[in-house]
Amino acid sequence: MNQKISMQNTLFLVGVAFIFSFAMRLIWVYQFNGYEPYMFNGQFMISTNDGYLYAEIARDIIAGNELHYRDETALAISYMTVFCTQILNVPFESAIFYMSALFGSLIVVPLVLIGKALEKVEVGFIAALIASITLSYYNRTMVGYFDTDMLNIVLPTLLMWALLVGIKSKEPRYILYTILLIILYRWWYPQSFSLEFAFAGIVVLYAIYKYYKQKEDVSFEFTLLGFMLLAMVGADGPLGLGVIALLYIFYKAGYLERYTIYFFLASVGIFLLAGGFDPIFAKLKGYIFQNLANMDVTSLELHYYGAMQTVKESSRIPFDIFANRISGHEVAFMLSIVGYIWLCFKHKNMLLSLPLVGLGFLAYFAGLRFTIYAVPPMALGIGYLIYRISNFTPKPINYFLMILFTVLALTPNIIHIIGYKIPTVFNKNEVKVLDQMKSIAGRDDYIVSWWDYGYPIRYYSDVKTVLDGKYHTGAANFSFSYAMKNSQEIAADILRADVEYEEQRIKKYLKYKDAIQSKEETLDPNIVRMILESGFKDANDFLAYVESGGEIKMPPKSREVYLFLPNDMLGIFPTISKFSEINLMSGEMEKEPFFFMTRYMQDKGNYIDLGRGVALDKNSTSVLFGDTKVPLKYFITTKYDNDMQLHISSEKINPDGELYAVFMSDYRQLLLLDEEMFNSTFVQLFVLEKYDEKYFQPVIVTPFAKVYKLMK
Repeated sequence: MNQKISMQNTLFLVGVAFIFSFAMRLIWVYQFNGYEPYMFNGQFMISTNDGYLYAEIARDIIAGNELHYRDETALAISYMTVFCTQILNVPFESAIFYMSALFGSLIVVPLVLIGKALEKVEVGFIAALIASITLSYYNRTMVGYFDTDMLNIVLPTLLMWALLVGIKSKEPRYILYTILLIILYRWWYPQSFSLEFAFAGIVVLYAIYKYYKQKEDVSFEFTLLGFMLLAMVGADGPLGLGVIALLYIFYKAGYLERYTIYFFLASVGIFLLAGGFDPIFAKLKGYIFQNLANMDVTSLELHYYGAMQTVKESSRIPFDIFANRISGHEVAFMLSIVGYIWLCFKHKNMLLSLPLVGLGFLAYFAGLRFTIYAVPPMALGIGYLIYRISNFTPKPINYFLMILFTVLALTPNIIHIIGYKIPTVFNKNEVKVLDQMKSIAGRDDYIVSWWDYGYPIRYYSDVKTVLDGKYHTGAANFSFSYAMKNSQEIAADILRADVEYEEQRIKKYLKYKDAIQSKEETLDPNIVRMILESGFKDANDFLAYVESGGEIKMPPKSREVYLFLPNDMLGIFPTISKFSEINLMSGEMEKEPFFFMTRYMQDKGNYIDLGRGVALDKNSTSVLFGDTKVPLKYFITTKYDNDMQLHISSEKINPDGELYAVFMSDYRQLLLLDEEMFNSTFVQLFVLEKYDEKYFQPVIVTPFAKVYKLMK
């Protein structure tokens, strides 16, 4: 192929790669076409919880409603959705389902352009094909994954291209591209600062290398750096944009050439005065420095179970998963590293990709979510290796080998895509319950549930929530966890207090927003307000008081509160309960109540194997944990009739037994519970549908999800 490839041919290769990328994402659509549980109102639902936040904001902007989002700011992805639906006239549900696949496929653009810049467009084309469907990138840009990830890698890869070509060509327009990409990236993803700063750092090192080792002029590099620093701290308003635009015009006209060093130093000074270093590690802190018990120092020094401990994407991952997510296969990953090193050795300006590689490799220690950043440079690495090895052979054999090796590199990723049948966040029956709540609850009412469901609840029911994908600290989660584990009387008190104090907290936040963001003022978590307002300084004394029947002091009732319990919560209830199994004063974890759920039941004659080393002894009606026998107290069976009414049959096995067995026949699952878990609000309301009418009243009760109104 002609290395001086025309832009027309380049665009053709971009188009081919884009069509390939998008077509691969339609495999999921083909697999589930017509599958009703994943569809609502004739449209596929999305598969990421956070996506419902962006969809909610976009919907409210279109409808002209006051935003429920806490800091009342619409996000870039929401504005993009409004544009697609209002200007391009795309149906709303279609837009939020397909946008990620369309925008995510744009990753092919910078990769092909980088190949063209290296005068090896085959490398960029191969990299575009591979990167576009590599495991981690596909997973986070597939259809239905409505999240900022659809451009979170595209934009920094474009920035890498602009820096790479700019430093090579020294053309002023690439400084303009860099400025615009930094501004666009920050608008799209405000947490992009650390990566932008890393790019600036690499440019500094590259400039030093050129100056001292190659004795080359580096005025372009330092001019570029000056504009980068200004764009990073001054491009969030009309004044900053105007100043940067004016400076660029001066530079384009040649007025800054004699003052490069002064311009750079002035930019550094402005960067420092604007607090340029402050946000660099803010986003990563929660992923790198994780403690089981996180202390919130406000009015009370309490310890909470760290929410990040339960997020898989922030946990250290095994090497095979790490490698597979970056390159599709461990062998492909190792070959990618070889090719990447070779590429950087032959093209020194490719070292500008190190920030993406570094952040991607951070995933090995800080969690799989970061692997996505290493995908583009590693794809370029294996693309370069394929190109170089193939070209050791004469034409046309080299083209055959390039195709063969590319297909081999793509194969594990294609296999993954075919088998990656990720479900939607909720199924149709659960969404029908939430949709019904839209006509029952008012916009200022609350539906309380676990944080995983916060955004979907707000989207489908158009109400407020306490917990969601942004607000799920250990302190925030404690109240809901504690309520679900305890009696209905305690749950009613805790949930009502949590909502009323949440309303006060939000109003205070909005009033003192700037001061709070600058850490001049902190806000007490709701549980702290409950403790202090009830006259306690010791959290343990407060909880003992509540458990003995004491009444929590709280603001007067201001709105209705509903409790949403989906079937999915049953599987994560042990995780939910952990958040209130910590001693708030000491930070020590207390003994976990016993909760075991299984769908694995194999009849072995004298016993039923339940999996994970647990069995049910038929003869002695005991639960076997290895050689240890624990007697059952009750065996309970639940079953729905044709009218979806729950019927419960209960057999008392041993009055001195320690465990309850609950066979949920319609779900084909068995629960083993101790006394505390059996009597918990969650089990009583969801599993058994037994409610104390003084505290809860059923609103919508189905096998798939249940909503109770708080009567407190």
